[in-house]
Amino acid sequence: MTGEGSSVWPASRTGTGHEAVGPAAAHRGHAEFARGRRQLAGGPVGDARESLMLAASLLAAADPDGAEAARLCAADAAWATGDVHVCLATLDGRPAVLAAPVLPGEDGARRTAAGAERPEVPVTVPAALTASAGGPPERAGAGRGGPGATGDPFFRDYRDGMRALLTRHPGDAAAPLRRVLDRARTDDRPDRLLRAAAAALLLGDVHAARAAGARALAAARGTECTAYEARALEYLAYAELRAGRHAQARAHAEEGVRAARAAGHHNTAASHHAMLALAASIEGDTAAVAGYASAALGVARRHGLAQAATLAEWALARADLARGRPLEAADRLGPLVGPGPRRGHFAVWMLAVPCFVEAAVLAGQPEDARDVMDDLAQWAAFGADPHAPAQLARCRALLTAEEGAADQLYLEALALHDESGGDFERARTELLYGRWLRRRRRLREARARLGAALVGFERCGAGAWAEQTRGELRANGVASGKEPAGGLSRLTPQQLRIARHVAEGATNREVAQRLAVSTRTVDYHLRNVFAALGVRSRMELARMIGREDG
Repeated sequence: MTGEGSSVWPASRTGTGHEAVGPAAAHRGHAEFARGRRQLAGGPVGDARESLMLAASLLAAADPDGAEAARLCAADAAWATGDVHVCLATLDGRPAVLAAPVLPGEDGARRTAAGAERPEVPVTVPAALTASAGGPPERAGAGRGGPGATGDPFFRDYRDGMRALLTRHPGDAAAPLRRVLDRARTDDRPDRLLRAAAAALLLGDVHAARAAGARALAAARGTECTAYEARALEYLAYAELRAGRHAQARAHAEEGVRAARAAGHHNTAASHHAMLALAASIEGDTAAVAGYASAALGVARRHGLAQAATLAEWALARADLARGRPLEAADRLGPLVGPGPRRGHFAVWMLAVPCFVEAAVLAGQPEDARDVMDDLAQWAAFGADPHAPAQLARCRALLTAEEGAADQLYLEALALHDESGGDFERARTELLYGRWLRRRRRLREARARLGAALVGFERCGAGAWAEQTRGELRANGVASGKEPAGGLSRLTPQQLRIARHVAEGATNREVAQRLAVSTRTVDYHLRNVFAALGVRSRMELARMIGREDG
């Protein structure tokens, strides 16, 4: 890699790499800025970053604040790829390596948007970006206060807060990001309101994120700017999801898809499709999840959108979990949350860890879940996710063998849910606690917890999760002798489907093909069926089903 300050931009894009300062350079800088913004909204984000960094170089002397705005947009492109190193280098004006990310669901090769293998391409920030000259003091701030410093306090605080988060110094991020929110209260420019919404989400202030997103949406509509409208709806949808308001998130995302398509912004549309997949995974609509996730991943994998890809994969896994397929969920989530090149986007993968822990434990693989608990504890301590402390206590309960400790951790989780709000996450904890109580024959307590879970799931429209809970309630009633149903009521809906196919004479492979699951999943569920019903062979299972159905 060449030294800092030299240029390695392709000659076709930058000429010599030392453009003359003047009207022509400034004009070209603004043109590259516009090109990069278009690419960021609808094309490969690696190409967008190149255009935006070139724009920052060309504008550094003529328009320092314009240069800083271009560089922050280039950081947005690097953020979308999920590459912390490149994002930091872009913020700081340091050399970086720009390469296509390894996205969930692909093989390990790094590929371009077109799909061909490519080497890593070194990209060095030109010297002009970090040392502008001329202009009044409030605009010629670059070069003072660190690499790429700017005279605009809004840009400076946003950049400093982002840098602190990316370097794992959250304590240093809070003050500058709070100042971004304060400055945005008297600003009606949609681009700055969108950055304020992003800052609020990074701080875990969902209320402030919704407020800034709503103001950005109003400002965008006031100026008839469809591009900003789609982005504002994206932040609003994400904020509502984080707040547990799934119906509102879905409404914003549906509107956002329409706005993004009208503007030709395919990347923003992909983000909205990922949000819709997440909302559908709560409702338990497997077909809808698959459709939305496919739409998101189709664009994300072509254009290098690691964040949208991670959200879509998480939605698919959560749909598996809702339908009683923990093994498939654990297999899908494992690469996203574990260390290595396949890990999901750095700002998103932690959100999926509680689902992975639950899936791994239910699939009989608790040791896999223990490996990510330290990361989850750090995430909960950071404070960016209001649900994380309760989820951490719930995950610890799932992994605790000592009954008294697990009991206390479930109660702690429920108390923390009371503070953070949100029907869905609390209902999930109630379901897991009720299931745990039932298996320890504490049937009255289990019924109360499962009943509360059912109310919560029904309130937020989580149909598949509610059906799981009804299955647990039926099993609880049979165990207590208060429900006349036979032994088959002890099975979950998925177990019952598998049992009936096996009783009809289907092999495990044939059952897997009929239900569109893996053979490994059928094996896992069938072992649980035998244990629950007390049978030892497929013949005994067929006889029992024949008696109860007859």
